[in-house]
Amino acid sequence: MNAIDPSPVLEALDIVGLAIFALTGALVAARMQQTFVTMGFFALVTGVGGGTVRDLLIGAPVFWIHDPWVAPACFLVALVAWFTPTRWWEGKLLDYADGAGLTAYAVLGSAKAIAYGVAPVPAMLMGVITGCAGGIIRDVVAGRPSIIMRPELYVTAAAFSAGLCVAGMVAGIAQTATWAIAWLAGFALRSAAIRWQLAIPAYPGLG
Repeated sequence: MNAIDPSPVLEALDIVGLAIFALTGALVAARMQQTFVTMGFFALVTGVGGGTVRDLLIGAPVFWIHDPWVAPACFLVALVAWFTPTRWWEGKLLDYADGAGLTAYAVLGSAKAIAYGVAPVPAMLMGVITGCAGGIIRDVVAGRPSIIMRPELYVTAAAFSAGLCVAGMVAGIAQTATWAIAWLAGFALRSAAIRWQLAIPAYPGLG
């Protein structure tokens, strides 16, 4: 296992991703007028889902089982959502925040996979899974279409951040710079997709 230098950048990305995804999960339950128990469950599943799948796949200890603050942080975010009107969180602001969390988790996931000796391409995919799997689980449980079923640039932004992160780490570029640049680049792509509704062309149904 390769070493990852402790970095405020990586710690900040972890906090940003966890908080934002937990909030999006809680808000899904809030819009469905569910109980606080359901809101807390959705916050937890969305916040830790991607990282859990990643850790199981790369053979790492599941991060939130060994960190006593992760689950309480998700429940705290759910509590904030419980006591605030959903209209506070509507509009593009939440989309941009979700984009920040998505790309932050993509960087975090790919960096951790590289540290555990995963090859570059699978490590990049671990970043995508870290960023997207929690939201997929949330949407499946809620019985609603997932964003990955829409053509807008979402998974692509996560893959962009994860790919840059892996490329920088494999090339031996300073880790803090690599993580910061990878996150900013992916977030810029996701923000552009939100602003200008950028999307990948759908299958035309030939034949």
